[in-house]
This record gives sequence, structure tokens and C-alpha cells, in this order.
Amino acid sequence: MTRDRSFLNFQVDHMTLLVAPELYPAAYVLFRTVFGVPKADILYEKRKAWTKGGEQVSMTFAVRIGQGTVGGPALQNTIIAVVQPSEPSIQPSHVREMLNKHHASAHWQHIALRTPDLLAFHQHASELGVNFITPILKDADDDLIQVFSGEWYLPGAQPTGMFFEYVQREPTESLIKKLEEHNRESFFRDKTFLGLYGEKEKEYQSGKVTPFIDHALFGELMDLLKGKHVWQVNEDDIERCEAAMRAYGKRKHVHA
Repeated sequence: MTRDRSFLNFQVDHMTLLVAPELYPAAYVLFRTVFGVPKADILYEKRKAWTKGGEQVSMTFAVRIGQGTVGGPALQNTIIAVVQPSEPSIQPSHVREMLNKHHASAHWQHIALRTPDLLAFHQHASELGVNFITPILKDADDDLIQVFSGEWYLPGAQPTGMFFEYVQREPTESLIKKLEEHNRESFFRDKTFLGLYGEKEKEYQSGKVTPFIDHALFGELMDLLKGKHVWQVNEDDIERCEAAMRAYGKRKHVHA
């Protein structure tokens, strides 16, 4: 029997671009002019005063580029969220740290992939040893559920600031009820941009940034591949790697 894997039918939902403060206002103008984004397609612009009574600073804005016409316009948009390190220079900022480590004034942080069945994908990825920094969360400002992965980086290396978000838009009432029943402790409030921002800040300030897969599992995969070039990796190798990932994920779940 062939297993239903429709949850892997991904589409790009949105992307997040980090930029230096000096580039931030220019980025806004470039999206409005070069990319032709009208004022109505600035989906949001969020601000924060970092000190009591201080001046508000823009943290992020999101733009919608174009309008899809196939398969429902609402799910065919290209959305980009632009984020700057808005904290005072004397205050830690994971966004500033990500840019500085890359010696860059712009850096793509994460890509959000939309799936028709987030619960099925989440189970599939967890069984393969993938780490998530949040549980599955509901955003009341947008009709979606979402979860965020750990970052892609090598064992012993610095975190890259690159991770994935997975989303399902327009979830059914029965799906939301199922989430509430099985995830009561973590399904406690809406998770917005500010929530994710806080999660990443905690990781970077603690010095413990969650990897996409544990470094121990990464080592197991490298041992199985034995330094092969990608064109030398055959289906038997893929099956052995997947079996190792499932075994690791099972052990991790047992000890969780």
C-alpha cells in the first residue's frame, strides 16, 4: 500500500529578509517602486519602543508581490517580511548578530513552506529526527497554524540564522479542536511575529541555538555516506539514512 504523502506538496508561503537599519527605509521604497507594491499590499508594519517613554522604531514590514489567479488568489501571493535590528546599539539583537556574522547588510533568514496537512508533516519530520523550536501554533491575526524548525548549521560551527517555517492556511474547526485537545499546554496564545522574534532572541542570548537535526544524528548520516559525492549516493544509501533517522527519532521520543 502506498502511503499518502500529500503533506509534502509544499508551496512557498512567504520569506523573511533581514536588512541593516541603513538599508531598511530604502528597502521599503524599492519594494514600493521596483516591485510595484501598492500601499494596500503593505500587509503590516510593526513598531516597538525599546525604552519606557522612548520613541517607537519600526521592527518589520511585510509586502505582497503580485496577485495569483490560479488555484485561489489568497493562496497564490508571494509575501516577503523585511526585518531590521531595531534595538538600541547597546542592547543585544539576534538580527544584528546574524547580519554581522555574515558580514552582510541583507540576509535571507527563513522561508515558510505551506503544506495542506501540517499535523501529518510535523509527525513525519519529527519521526525523522527534525527539531522544532515551537509547538504547532495558531495565529488569530491570520487564519493559519504554523511551526518553526531549528537552524541549518554544521556541528562546531556558528549558527547560520537560516531555518524553516511550515504553515497550513485556513485550517478546519475540527483540526483546531484536535490541536487544543492534544497540545493544551503549548496551545496557549496566538503566535505572531513578535513571538518568533522573542524565541530567537532567547536562543541567541542563551548561546544554545537549536539545530535542524541534532549534531549526533548529522554525524551518523555522514558516517553512512562515507564521504560520497552526491551523484554517488544511491537509493540504498537513502534508505539506510532514513532508517537511521527514524531510529534516532524514536530513541529521542522515548527519552523525551
